[in-house]
Amino acid sequence: MWLSNSSVGRKFVMALTGAFLVLFVTFHCLMNSIAIVWPVAYNSICEFLGANWYALAASAVLAVFILIHIIYAVMLTMQNRAARGSDRYAVVRKPKTVEWSSQNMFVLGLVILAFLVVHMIQFWAKMQMAEIAGIEGAIPPAAGTLFIQEAFSLVWTPIVYIIGFIALWFHMNHGFWSMFQSIGWDNNAWICRLKKVASWWSSIVVLLFIAQAIVFTVKANEDFYKKNADLRDQYKEMLVPMIEKEFGPEAMQISQAVKMMPYEQISPAAKQQAEQLKIQINDQQTKNYFESIPNGKEQYEDMKKQAEMFARMAALFNYLEEGDPQPAQPAMPQPRN
Repeated sequence: MWLSNSSVGRKFVMALTGAFLVLFVTFHCLMNSIAIVWPVAYNSICEFLGANWYALAASAVLAVFILIHIIYAVMLTMQNRAARGSDRYAVVRKPKTVEWSSQNMFVLGLVILAFLVVHMIQFWAKMQMAEIAGIEGAIPPAAGTLFIQEAFSLVWTPIVYIIGFIALWFHMNHGFWSMFQSIGWDNNAWICRLKKVASWWSSIVVLLFIAQAIVFTVKANEDFYKKNADLRDQYKEMLVPMIEKEFGPEAMQISQAVKMMPYEQISPAAKQQAEQLKIQINDQQTKNYFESIPNGKEQYEDMKKQAEMFARMAALFNYLEEGDPQPAQPAMPQPRN
């Protein structure tokens, strides 16, 4: 097949997949910028995307394009080495017209791939993947700013990210204009223009990424994403879908309380309720009581599910309030047994 067997075809595929990845990187950069200027909106975008079919379809397409780009990069590298044969070991002076990034695109790609793996472990695996698998911890998958908090509170994260961004600049700067060259825009006038566009585009994107990493690191070390009042209100509302998913209409009273009560009231009430339910389900007299009544086993299992739900709510609130002074203890509507 022409696209896989010929050098021109392989370069065309590299150009096509590269163009798609440049657009994705630009979109991702703009989305991350929203986390700086309007973090609540950033979480809303994360919630809108989530594990919905359109987000899953986009993720699948992105994964395919990345995989194809990597495979064809390996094929072209092997092809070039085979063509050079033993000459690649000879010490020769490279022409001044040959860019350093052009000579090291494969190595730069490996650095970017390693960075991408780290990024996916810190974010995608805990957000979209966790939602797909139905495995959710104390942090709701849609709470993107809390995963920023978790990642950038680590000392090594900004270092790894900035190294990855620098590699991305070299890779994208060369790849941007060379993909046009691969499809025939290789006259001197256009190449000069495209090199300038590539330099500006990649520089703006990468500088924004680096600025984001710095801002995220500063705010994460200040616990901004845990302490901000607007974000805390948003986090507690993210609990509502979890409550309704687990209990449906039967949990209407609880979900309405979570929606209506301010964070300062719902947090201590939920933690108090979690503690009470924990005591009840572990109390032998309570177990004996439910065993002695009709449908007691089902009611006891419902109470255990409620205890688990309130424990997850309490875990989120405890995580957000590390270092906070103890709030008041208002009452909360009791769950139905």
